[in-house]
Amino acid sequence: MDTIHKTAYMETDAVVPLLMKLALPAVVGMMVNALYNVVDTIFVGQGVGPLAIAALSIVFPIQTIVSALAQAIGVGTASIISRRLGEKRPEEAEKALGTALTAVTIITAVLVAALFLFMRPILAFFGASEATMPYAEQYAGIVGAGFFFFSLSMCASNLLRAEGNTRAAMVGMVIGALLNTVLDPLFIFGVGSGVAGAAIATVISQIASCVYLFGMYARRKTIIPVRRENLRVRPDILGQSFALGLPSFVQSAGLGVLVLLINTTLGTYGGDEAITIYGMIQKLNMIVIMPILGIAQGFQPIAGYNYGARRFDRVRKSLRTALATAFAISLFGYSFMELFPRVAIGFFTSDAALLASAARVLRVLVLLVPAAAVQITGSTYFQSVGKPTEALVLSLTRQFLFLIPLVLSLARIFGVGGVWWAFPASDLLAVSVTSTLLLREVRRLGRA
Repeated sequence: MDTIHKTAYMETDAVVPLLMKLALPAVVGMMVNALYNVVDTIFVGQGVGPLAIAALSIVFPIQTIVSALAQAIGVGTASIISRRLGEKRPEEAEKALGTALTAVTIITAVLVAALFLFMRPILAFFGASEATMPYAEQYAGIVGAGFFFFSLSMCASNLLRAEGNTRAAMVGMVIGALLNTVLDPLFIFGVGSGVAGAAIATVISQIASCVYLFGMYARRKTIIPVRRENLRVRPDILGQSFALGLPSFVQSAGLGVLVLLINTTLGTYGGDEAITIYGMIQKLNMIVIMPILGIAQGFQPIAGYNYGARRFDRVRKSLRTALATAFAISLFGYSFMELFPRVAIGFFTSDAALLASAARVLRVLVLLVPAAAVQITGSTYFQSVGKPTEALVLSLTRQFLFLIPLVLSLARIFGVGGVWWAFPASDLLAVSVTSTLLLREVRRLGRA
């Protein structure tokens, strides 16, 4: 009964302040999390050069795939936990927690082994050229050793948010990102270790985040405890978790596949410079997308809990609030990049020719970036209420159904320019599909 009492505020507190309370730490945490790759790219670009930026862009899809698997299990399990708490079944939530942590550990071990056994072929497949391979090998070899801490932190952050503990998830991310920001210049400029220094800083920071997050469980500061008897994989729970988390996996892994295809396409039509430009813009875009993901993460436990409690009026209100807030945030980032593209790109490089080219491309790529607010919030809603089919469809639309085919086809016709214009075209198509499904769902909730 104590667990039930601790989570009752999910269906009693006013929706708008509740969303702000849960989303603000998640927004801060996601923004800070974005700094991992952004800070690495800034310091590597200024301290090593454009080829090193290209190398980080090549390794990024590998990091994304590891993150995607941890995120899929974490988000899917978070949906189960939120609804079990709403249904007043805390014991089932504890079993889901144990299954998630065990499964992420096993899956990460397999991925790390594969990376170290086949590193050069993997990096070549992901677009490394003879010029960028040494930098990519250095970075991947060190960062790969820290994948355990990275994936466990990603999973634990989602599990803590599921019980409404967004502050702990935020602090864990802030610790890692701030430490990374301090250590990056120390290793790159102070010690002179270049790309390897950026990787070492990242791993140390991820270890610090992981220690803090699991310290919450060790100190019994959570609603749902980690019990030794629950640390085993229950196939039925893992199946549900992965089904519900599959849309998140598709979104994150789809980004990895997308970056892989874009890097290889750009390598064919534009060479290493085009890969460098995309690497810089991708990091800037993350700064806009991450706050939207934070709003969605704050929205997720509210929607899941109240759907489980059959408070559909609160579900509708929280959805409307989350959409409006995410859209407003996206407009702010969009405006800055459209109005001041040279300032944005200038964080990464002082090369005048590269800066001018990248600034022109930036304006094209972010043309319809506010549409991501609708896309991400819509997919999160369907995950939260236990509707994996709709969530999966929305996750597939932009990256797989629209963006990848557009990149490959337009590149053949227009070259590098076709790759850039594929982004706003796919955003327009994806937001149309998302809006249609969400409107239908809101009408259904109104009749329930």
